[in-house]
Amino acid sequence: MTNGFYKNRRLKSLLFFAVCLLVSAIPHIFYFKNFLYFIFAISFLIACYGLIVISKNINRGLNLNDNVKTISDDKMPVLDILVAARDEENVIERLVKRLFNLDYPTNKLNIYIIDDGSSDGTPLILERLSRQFDQLKIISRSANAGGGKSGALNDALKFLQGEWILILDADAQLKKDTLPRLFSFVYKGSWSAVQLRKSVLNVSKNFLTTCQSMEMAMDAIFQYGRLCVAGVSELRGNGQLINREVLLKCGSFNENTVTDDLDLSLRLLLSKAKIGILWDPPVMEEAVENISALFSQRQRWAEGGLQRFFDYREQLFSNKIELIQKFDLTFFFILQYALPIISMIDLILSIVMVESPIYWPISITAFILSGIAVWYGSSGNSEDPQNINLIMMLVSLLYLSHWFLVIPWVTIKMSIFPKKILWKKTIHTGI
Repeated sequence: MTNGFYKNRRLKSLLFFAVCLLVSAIPHIFYFKNFLYFIFAISFLIACYGLIVISKNINRGLNLNDNVKTISDDKMPVLDILVAARDEENVIERLVKRLFNLDYPTNKLNIYIIDDGSSDGTPLILERLSRQFDQLKIISRSANAGGGKSGALNDALKFLQGEWILILDADAQLKKDTLPRLFSFVYKGSWSAVQLRKSVLNVSKNFLTTCQSMEMAMDAIFQYGRLCVAGVSELRGNGQLINREVLLKCGSFNENTVTDDLDLSLRLLLSKAKIGILWDPPVMEEAVENISALFSQRQRWAEGGLQRFFDYREQLFSNKIELIQKFDLTFFFILQYALPIISMIDLILSIVMVESPIYWPISITAFILSGIAVWYGSSGNSEDPQNINLIMMLVSLLYLSHWFLVIPWVTIKMSIFPKKILWKKTIHTGI
């Protein structure tokens, strides 16, 4: 896995960008009769599959009481909660105290905090908390230990004994009854891993945090629908529960990626491990509060998202996954990564050549699907509903257009510069 990560990385990125460039430019250079009708047909097919995925959430709404506590304490498994923390003095104490207040048998719960070379007051706070809570275990790493967040998590694996591992970020907040409801869901679905729906704590802080909250709701709608249609779902880093044996069989965490969760999601899919999506209760976290932090975060997500497809492309086209899963992965790869590049080049060429854009029907279709998912995810049945109206939905779509800048820029950057594995953590202020 290590060698494969670096092998021809920039070449793969360059080839992907070149293909998108050709797809964008050729219709502007050569005249194709009825080409626009072809684009409308593609848009129609995209709309059909997208609506099918979104519609699967109707079944979720009919089963709101499925995740109540239905198993006794003696049947609860031994659980290890794992948190990789660097410079988290603003939130780490709150997190630890909340974790020890969760509704779970104390003799079956172990909490590990990895201090990954913190330079602020995090080590002193953890030392004090370890004297207060006997089941709190601190794992210390030097700042230059390497491997990023994945390296920190891998270092902790050798100390774990539980059947299940719950990975949280330092700013995470869980409801008191989350764990019993989570394992009730696990046992009913026989899942190998489960991702809790992510929800924003500081939703009302400003325009960006409100939009990120709606974006998370949209993402959860697509995630749940994709799982129901094709059996494809993804981990999201914070709030992911994984069976320890399954994780070890998959090779643990990839230290040569900037998004360990997305990388692991594909390896779980290839190994036929099932990832469930639990809508309620959610895991709550802080959204970034300024544009600089947003673009830094999104560049990392875009790079990791692209890199996993480059790394595992041959296996994704093998018989390890089903045909519907290949279709689903291709569908969302095109919408998430190819379409922003194609649309941006198409727009630039249209301006330069003083003619109309060609791929606008596909872009509009993608935005319409996103708008429907935003509306449904934000206003639907959930334990943290949002007050959304038409104006807010339209504003959220304007906000989502930042991906049409991020994806092209990241792809160009990946084509030019060698990869450096750095933990560019999000700053948490404490809400």
